[in-house]
Amino acid sequence: MFSRLTVYRTVRYMRSMNRHTAIIEKTARQQDGLPGGSDFTPRQHEVLAAVLDLMVEEGDGFSLAKVCRRASCSKETLYNWFGDRDGLLTATVQWQASKVKMPGLDAAGVTAQTLRAALTAFAVSWLEVITSDVSAALNRLAVSHAGMGAGSGTVSAKGRLGEIVLENGPLAMRRRLKPMFAAGEEAGLLAFDHCEMAIRTFFGLVVADWQIRKLLGEATRPSATGVRQTAERAVEEFLLLYGAGELETDKHG
Repeated sequence: MFSRLTVYRTVRYMRSMNRHTAIIEKTARQQDGLPGGSDFTPRQHEVLAAVLDLMVEEGDGFSLAKVCRRASCSKETLYNWFGDRDGLLTATVQWQASKVKMPGLDAAGVTAQTLRAALTAFAVSWLEVITSDVSAALNRLAVSHAGMGAGSGTVSAKGRLGEIVLENGPLAMRRRLKPMFAAGEEAGLLAFDHCEMAIRTFFGLVVADWQIRKLLGEATRPSATGVRQTAERAVEEFLLLYGAGELETDKHG
């Protein structure tokens, strides 16, 4: 006969494995450009919001018990939904990243106007998310723990946060943008030798120094007008470098 503790641990392990499988599948969907955050239920959103709030308030000092108290749920529920701390952190980062909205762009009928509008809409949404206190707190933690466990053969949950943020933040954004850039190139509106390099250039122009200023503790956030102006300027500068066809004509208009 198995003890109740053994049965409990076995069930918890199996749920953890199932959750990790779901996370892998969700990441695969993200690679196809789909935001993983849309897979969560409203109740799960409440739990993830509690995690983000605790990160802003306490850094990485929060415990699963505190998450349970803040979100009015049990540890069993957390294990059932997210598997373990890594799974919870991954889901939290995915949900935060999913707040960056991907504008609709008809690849079959993309025009200079619709491409410019889509790039600008993405830039606005992205700036609004990365300049928030929540994103700043999350990125500070990721940076501070990025080297934990390096060279030791083991990486703690804290040490994995940097990897989790990188994979489900910037790298996921690049994957989501790639179809838009490919559509622009196919329509003869963008010209580049390497799509990845063009996306990196776009990222650099949009983010500018906003993110590093937030990471270093600047409390000020750009206004809605400031975000729009920054986004439009970044898109304009990007198209000066990579615009082709009608957008090439715009350079000299």
